Amino acid sequence: RRSRDPAGRRGPPRRELSPVLKLAALDAEDLEVISTHMQDAVVRIADIRHLPARRQFALLANRFAWESKDRPERRRAGLHFDRVLAVRARNLRRDGEDGVLALLAITFEATSPPAGIVSLAFSGGGTIRLEVECIEASLRDLGPAWAAANAPSHPEDHQKKP
Repeated sequence: RRSRDPAGRRGPPRRELSPVLKLAALDAEDLEVISTHMQDAVVRIADIRHLPARRQFALLANRFAWESKDRPERRRAGLHFDRVLAVRARNLRRDGEDGVLALLAITFEATSPPAGIVSLAFSGGGTIRLEVECIEASLRDLGPAWAAANAPSHPEDHQKKP
């Protein structure tokens, strides 16, 4: 099916492009929004970096685009934290940089506000804990979306509620 542009010319059907996501977090509520968009992101261990001299932590991920309503799709995205004092990893596979992690959630626990611990929880029980002066994070899509084979599913999503 061909469509007409405003000048009346015929061309290929138009496909609406998904908007590019750019989010910033300066408090726990903002971080929850980023967590929601990063749920089920796939992260290669090689794409995780702590830059202590800059007090930064960053990762690249293929996030599931939950905001896309037409079809399941993924987007390459960068997640970045500033004011990072220390990084600790627990229960993560250390069998090489080709290892892949599935991000489940990002949370914040205040220790002496505004300082606290940002936790990135991965499937299989792995976590990365960032000790931060305060929450200063950003999430940005880095390119176009591509079709995903299917939407992520969690066993607890299928349990019946009493």
